[in-house]
Amino acid sequence: MMSTTSLVINTAAIALYLAGAFYLVHQTVKQQAGNPRWVIALVIGALALHAVGSYLHLMAPLGLNLGFFKVGALIFWVINLIVLLSGLKKPMHSLFIFLFPLSALALAMATFSGESTVSTSVSGEIVVHILLSILAYSLLIIATLQAVLLAYQDYQLRHKHPTGPIRLLPPLQTMESLFFDMLWAGEILLTLSIVTGFLFLDNMFAQHLAHKTFLSLLAWVIYAILLVGHWRLGWRGYTAIRWALGGFIALMLAYFGSKFVLEVLLG
Repeated sequence: MMSTTSLVINTAAIALYLAGAFYLVHQTVKQQAGNPRWVIALVIGALALHAVGSYLHLMAPLGLNLGFFKVGALIFWVINLIVLLSGLKKPMHSLFIFLFPLSALALAMATFSGESTVSTSVSGEIVVHILLSILAYSLLIIATLQAVLLAYQDYQLRHKHPTGPIRLLPPLQTMESLFFDMLWAGEILLTLSIVTGFLFLDNMFAQHLAHKTFLSLLAWVIYAILLVGHWRLGWRGYTAIRWALGGFIALMLAYFGSKFVLEVLLG
């Protein structure tokens, strides 16, 4: 049963995310860059409320609530925090035009879904594995959003349309550099997540984990091929974007696909 406190806190966080989305869309339509101070203030306020709301979601009386929507909301909190901190040195605030509405949706689903998937036997080692997985997913989701912006920017420049919203984005080389930085960081964390899974879980190829393990390894291979291709063969542009999207699809099916079927469709 959701408490009134949790409902109020999560609703306030959702309202701030939606306010941020409206502000950025409004500025984009006017072809003006959003005021960084306003964006940062909205993110900090939403993140503070989101953190408390996610804590109340996850900490069930009998253990950790690791339900599909609960974990999804936590991942978006981590994504927003990474983009906020990275944006202090790198031009990444343009990603919030995607992240604000997606974060509001994720938090709303976690708040109002009523799901309850409680684990009562989570050891410290498993918590480490879960945290590494969440960080890996978060960085690779950011890389995927960066790839979408990169594809849009590349398309507009190829078709001689260097006007409109594209003027609000950083230069193409900067966007591409950020994209590969996020991919490298995400691949390293995904490697650690897979290694800790094999070390700390009893059997990574047990029936209920086999598909997750296979798809996670497939995603790792796809990202590894992309990074080696970029390093050795200079892959970039649409070639890099296609490989990145392939890895993203495999990774999302590895975790969210199975949890969605088991907990939402079959639950």
